Amino acid sequence: MTGIANKEPYQQAYYPPAPTRFTRMMRTLFLWQAVRFFVINLRMLKLMRHDH
Repeated sequence: MTGIANKEPYQQAYYPPAPTRFTRMMRTLFLWQAVRFFVINLRMLKLMRHDH
């Protein structure tokens, strides 16, 4: 029964941490999302190129 003490409802440890203002901004900023999209796609293309 390890870790069950922290899973009791309504205790502070039960709730996940809220994202900071910077984290929320980065999640909604279109330019940043476009950059991340292209970076991830480039990684996938690189991986697929090595497969064939």
